[in-house]
Amino acid sequence: MIADETALAQLMEASQRGDRNAYRVLLAEVQLWLERYFRRRVAPAQLDDLVQEVLLAVHAKRASWDPTRAFIPWLAAIARYRWVDHLRKVYRNAEEELGDHEAAADGDEEAVLARMSLERLFVHLPDKQVEAIELVKIEGLSIAEASARTGQSESLVKVNIHRGLKKLSALVEKAE
Repeated sequence: MIADETALAQLMEASQRGDRNAYRVLLAEVQLWLERYFRRRVAPAQLDDLVQEVLLAVHAKRASWDPTRAFIPWLAAIARYRWVDHLRKVYRNAEEELGDHEAAADGDEEAVLARMSLERLFVHLPDKQVEAIELVKIEGLSIAEASARTGQSESLVKVNIHRGLKKLSALVEKAE
């Protein structure tokens, strides 16, 4: 269940008054909300870390929430700021990697740039499609191995790859 504005605000008010059970439920609900919020904004491998960062920020800033104001916009502002910080960090690290490897072969730089571009495109795909594409097309696993690792049927792995690549192709064509 993902709570609505009223339920979240009530949980936060109770939490501010010291109700530990309300706070526990609030954090669980906020975690679900954040996972949905970030799912299409960051690479799947980065999702958990970013959600945890925001949960820590919510914990640290919980006293600053005003019960006369809406809760979800307050939460969304924190999430958005953390997301922007996350993007800056990711791209700064990618640029530093490129700077550290100036002597590297052109193929290495192209691979890093390609991976960065791919990560930007992956945010537009469902997680299952990204996972299937990464396992089969990038890591080189067979359809059967990817099926075993993801718990998806072999047919579903193939469908997810096909649909994901089709959408990536459309995104690239649209950008040109």
